[in-house]
Amino acid sequence: MDLSIVVPLFNEEESIKELYTWIQRVVSPLNWSYEVIFVDDGSTDTSWDEIVKLKGECPEVKGIKFRRNYGKSAGLYCGFEAAQGDVVITMDADLQDSPDEIPELVRMVREENYDIVSGWKKKRFDPIGKTLPSKLFNRTVRMVSGIKLHDFNCGLKAYKHDVIKNIEVYGEMHRYIPLIAKQAGFNRIGEKVVQHQERKYGVSKFGIERTIKGFLDLLSVTFISKFGKRPMHLFGALGTLMFVVGFLSALWLGVSKLLSVFYYHISAPLVTDSPYFYISLVSMIIGTQLFLAGFLAELVSRNGHERNNYQVSEKID
Repeated sequence: MDLSIVVPLFNEEESIKELYTWIQRVVSPLNWSYEVIFVDDGSTDTSWDEIVKLKGECPEVKGIKFRRNYGKSAGLYCGFEAAQGDVVITMDADLQDSPDEIPELVRMVREENYDIVSGWKKKRFDPIGKTLPSKLFNRTVRMVSGIKLHDFNCGLKAYKHDVIKNIEVYGEMHRYIPLIAKQAGFNRIGEKVVQHQERKYGVSKFGIERTIKGFLDLLSVTFISKFGKRPMHLFGALGTLMFVVGFLSALWLGVSKLLSVFYYHISAPLVTDSPYFYISLVSMIIGTQLFLAGFLAELVSRNGHERNNYQVSEKID
């Protein structure tokens, strides 16, 4: 199959048919074999009914319905599992991502050999309360990841088939798919300026908490990518450093006491009277705990088999 389009959605009943009609109008003249996979993330409106109705009219439509709301990453994970296309496009269902961008995104993956092409909504129609945190967030991610993308949050992206089958998206990590892919060895990551549409129906499903979660997830994905398979390198190093500093400090206090008494023949306070003794002791205890935490983390790392276990109530193939 030439193309898979994965559309995660939550309560977007008004836009589903319009979005598919738009996709069909763009893709059909290209004579590509394609599929559109709608992933209903536990919608409480009639979104699933709209998908079922579309499936009855259009064989290219496929659908996955969650029993409850899991989040966008879960929708993408299950959509990626089902996708069969050589090129996979992801886009939001709210009509703010333009399907007119699909042919050029596919061309960049096929002809320019990009692993991922990420959209950049250079001109946005979102309120300033959403655009300013987004700019700060994207600048921070660029500095941490070294990936020169302007819009990590853009839902409109294109992937090679191999990419989506060799990465794992979970939790709220959909923002960091380029970083996850880079850590998996897919380094050809490009960017394309895409058209941003004003929201036509409903309201945004994301609030200010998205920015806060984004920075926390950045810490998580950075830690996992660097130390996920070797947590001892982090905890063990920190623990050893703290233990050595504490031990040397305690040793210095003991040697100073002995020199004062036996070499200089002067009285000296008890070692336990010095606050530095307790600081040294605490440092050694924390260092030991960090070392043990690293050892335990090494034992359980990468064994979370349940983190992508989502309850699917219905599925259309």
